[in-house]
Amino acid sequence: MSFRLSQRDKDIIGFINQFRAVDRDSLVELFFKQLKSPINACNSVMIRLYRLGLIERTQQYSPTVYLPVDAKIKKNSQKILHFLSILDIYKQMCTYSAPKQVIVEDKPTGRKGGIEPDLFCIFKGSPFWIEIQRNQYSEQKMQAKVNLYEEFFFSDEWNDLQWQPEGRSPIFPSVILITPVRYAVSSEHIRIIQVASIHELMEKYKSSTKQQREAKPIKQPSSGEIRINLT
Repeated sequence: MSFRLSQRDKDIIGFINQFRAVDRDSLVELFFKQLKSPINACNSVMIRLYRLGLIERTQQYSPTVYLPVDAKIKKNSQKILHFLSILDIYKQMCTYSAPKQVIVEDKPTGRKGGIEPDLFCIFKGSPFWIEIQRNQYSEQKMQAKVNLYEEFFFSDEWNDLQWQPEGRSPIFPSVILITPVRYAVSSEHIRIIQVASIHELMEKYKSSTKQQREAKPIKQPSSGEIRINLT
């Protein structure tokens, strides 16, 4: 079959491959909102890409959710809601500043049993690992998750992650827990931020002075400076 894809077609396919599950309304918001009839335009494009066999879809949800052609999740899987939650956090960040170096379901240790944040990105100049807690867990389980981040911090393996700035000291990302519940977890070595949404995160730093916004580095090896710059 001979067909030509526009750059927008390629961007949409790449975005779906990256985020694993993307609902129609999110595609409208991210790729079509500048058009006169964004929903109709989106529907037309997505039907064409689906018929060409370049994407999959599930109509178990309304609006339709689109998946990669090689998706290994069932079309009625609860995992789809997990990926849509990650997408929602990404879209929240985009309302302030487009995040960079986005990695969905990051596995920085490269091995089973290590940290597996739902999302990594550089947002407003600072690196973050983001954990999205859709369910409530025990504080022991949440502290165990924090402990895994501490283990990775002391391994120094993070110094060589591909997104680290060249010619500068490596930075260990702050960890954002997106949760409606506040857990009594703590760390003397890494920064843990608990908020219900990215909007709350931004509001939290919005009215702070510059000195308050630029969080003081926690004492640790010089190569492990933690910084947050949400201005």
